Amino acid sequence: MPALRYELLNQKRKTQETKKRVAAYCRVSTDNEDQANSFESQQRYFRQYIGRNPDWELYAVFADEGLSGTNTKKRKEFNHMIACAKNGDFDLIITKEISRFARNTLDSIFYTRDLKKHGVGVIFLNDNINTLDGDAELRLAIMSSIAQEESRKTSERVKWGQKRQMEQGVVFGRSMLGYDVKDGKMTVNQEGAKIVRLIFHKFVDEGKGTHVIARELREEGILPCRVKEWQNTVILRIIRNEKYCGDLVQKKTYTPDFLSHEKKVNLGQEEFVIIKDHHEPIISRELFDKANRILDEKSLSQEGKAKHSSRYPFSGKIKCGRCGASYVARYKTRKDGSRYKAWRCYEAANHGRPHIDKAGNRKGCSGESIRNEDAIYLLYLVCRELKINRQRVVDHLTETIDLCLRTDLTETGTSALSEKIEEMGKKRTGLIDLYINGDIDKNEFTALRARYDEDMEKLKSAMEGARGQQTMKLKQQELMADIKNAIDELINGIRYEDEYYTQILDKMVVVDKNHIDVYLKMLPHKWSFTAAKGVAET
Repeated sequence: MPALRYELLNQKRKTQETKKRVAAYCRVSTDNEDQANSFESQQRYFRQYIGRNPDWELYAVFADEGLSGTNTKKRKEFNHMIACAKNGDFDLIITKEISRFARNTLDSIFYTRDLKKHGVGVIFLNDNINTLDGDAELRLAIMSSIAQEESRKTSERVKWGQKRQMEQGVVFGRSMLGYDVKDGKMTVNQEGAKIVRLIFHKFVDEGKGTHVIARELREEGILPCRVKEWQNTVILRIIRNEKYCGDLVQKKTYTPDFLSHEKKVNLGQEEFVIIKDHHEPIISRELFDKANRILDEKSLSQEGKAKHSSRYPFSGKIKCGRCGASYVARYKTRKDGSRYKAWRCYEAANHGRPHIDKAGNRKGCSGESIRNEDAIYLLYLVCRELKINRQRVVDHLTETIDLCLRTDLTETGTSALSEKIEEMGKKRTGLIDLYINGDIDKNEFTALRARYDEDMEKLKSAMEGARGQQTMKLKQQELMADIKNAIDELINGIRYEDEYYTQILDKMVVVDKNHIDVYLKMLPHKWSFTAAKGVAET
């Protein structure tokens, strides 16, 4: 009896060792309402299906719920299954059909090939395909292409349906500051609406900038919607959002590729869906239009300027003597309506006067602003105090520029070029006689004429260059005289320009309007400006 029992146990062990470890994969889309294909029923079906095969042993059921099948990047369980397969954890994968596995032809073939390299096959039950069979890849490619085309048609139908709904006024999107969106309808959220009205009031009626408005909202403890903190970009989006005056513009983004589902900003690639007076406005149309005109005017005033920190010559070079922050450029308006550029401490511009915020952090600065023209004038005064041999600098620069501009006229003169042009003209005319006399055939005539025409163009171009060099030589003395005068004015401080001064400025430290230190490049000392003493070297 013990021997018989041992034999039975041994046979059972061998049977278990020969069984294939099988994994199952299923996926259910969120819009699938068929209970027969529900998430739970699919898992139950695969467990029963594997259990009925005596040569199979269930390893695990991998299931993704509510995800699209057109790509595999976001399918967590699918990717986990592939990793386990490559690790040798099981021998076979079964799935219902190709459209459940991947609707992308490239993905289907890529993954089945990769799995096959690791000795793992995939069985598509409804499609009757086993990737370990010889003709499996051809059949898989055909069926995958059909599934991918079906996915494309579905995507087109969904987009068409969504656009028809948009045209009927159905809102696609989430709730936002001032509005709640539910079941495709927008209703005013009074708490958020108060903040929206406050922002437009500060911007239009009080004339405050977006940075200042964001700072004041932070200081007042007003919480933003869907963002961590109030920033000027958030204020800009609110002022530009047409929903606040009752209009609805949809399809601001579109999906160019139904396989990747990647959204892109609609810059006219697809038609917008626009409905005026769609819902209850939070602000009047007049106020909305006025706010956006102000933004447009500010944009035009900055047109052509690079959008980076060094768009102004003094950017990053003026420092606050109280908190150490850099100064930033701001445009201000005088009483007569003219505008001027000024520099202000970044901490003061963004957080106001020194204070302690609710988190206990010290914010703001009392650093004073300085006009751009004053900063330039200070550098003019410093340069005037420099102990340098100004004439030597002027002579050296003039000599250097003269070497760069000096024209080399060692090439062939215009008279020699004229002779060559005349000679080339005679050769070109003589071709006709050679052709008529039969000395050359038509092909030779065409080739020689093309070559002579090309040589003639080169000679004419050289002639124009030589004449231009002669003209430049005649004007060189006059040009150098102008350059020398300009250098002399800059070096001796007769005139001043911010582009010139910023090339020699290392930094300018502003303690207040009456105490400013200036540091120049390559010089170890500084110049201090005080209202009482003017400029003094230290």
